[in-house]
Amino acid sequence: MPDIAHLPTDKTTTPPAPENGIGRRVTEVLRSIPGPAFGLIAIVIVLSFLSPYFLTARNLTNIISQVSDIGIMAVGAALVIFIGGIDLSVGSTVALSLMSMAYLYKMVGLPFGLALVASVLVGAIIGAINGTLSTVGRIQPFVATLATMSAAAGLALFLTDGNPINGFPDWFLYLTSGRILGVPVQGIILILVYLLAAFWLRYRPTGRAIYAVGGNEEVARLSGLNVTSIKIRVYVIAGVLASFAGMLIGSQLDSAQPTAGTADLLNVIAVVVIGGASLSGGSGSMLGTFIGLLIIGTLNNGMSLLNVSPNLQPVVIGIAIIAAVMTDRRGRRRGH
Repeated sequence: MPDIAHLPTDKTTTPPAPENGIGRRVTEVLRSIPGPAFGLIAIVIVLSFLSPYFLTARNLTNIISQVSDIGIMAVGAALVIFIGGIDLSVGSTVALSLMSMAYLYKMVGLPFGLALVASVLVGAIIGAINGTLSTVGRIQPFVATLATMSAAAGLALFLTDGNPINGFPDWFLYLTSGRILGVPVQGIILILVYLLAAFWLRYRPTGRAIYAVGGNEEVARLSGLNVTSIKIRVYVIAGVLASFAGMLIGSQLDSAQPTAGTADLLNVIAVVVIGGASLSGGSGSMLGTFIGLLIIGTLNNGMSLLNVSPNLQPVVIGIAIIAAVMTDRRGRRRGH
């Protein structure tokens, strides 16, 4: 019997076939898709089975209309989180800027165009205060924006003793009642805001500097970036965007409510976190934030279609936030 150890071996063994080009491209495409997108797809599939009204064109456009104000606020909140900060005053900024516009137009008699400009200035001032307190004043952003949140909410109520102001020009109401090629005007405004923000973050040096500051503030400073100026600028942008969101709310209701937007803080933060932005700063994208917005809008819309109690809907959003944060932490551990 021949010695097995001395049997001739086949030295022409075929090496494992390399991954073909198509498979590699598919893998690259899948990796480029933000993680939250798969969650959105799963939610859409489930709700399409649970409700026959979910995938109708009317309902899908309603989702965009319902989240347009929150989505614009979320852009500013995302920019603040990208630099490692937080803005708790976003809802109160909406209320104060909206009430300022209505008060100047109805009570003072200022032309409506100037009242709109004043509304934007109010948002910018609140943002500048937030940025200055958290940089020059060296106050934690959580504490600084908590203080301005309280002050702005109080001023919004003080302006008219808590009373709403009604009656705006027809062209202003068109922002939320009009459609262009079947698409709500406010939906077009929402998408334009996200596209502009995404372009700025990706292609402009001042936009890319935001990630540098959020990733490592000291390294950014040593690289020659004016960290204080960048942070203040971001908070000002967040305030201005909050005032734009206030305009959409006023247009939709044809009324300025002193509590408008103050209950949206949870949803705004949820949009950014679920969209994949790290609360420690330095990472995130407008695409991810937009997907997070669609997830929140879809969840809220779906639960309304399924007659889920409004009291339970924040519970679902809270669970979604926890899941998103845990996923972010797991991803960071794998990265290390």
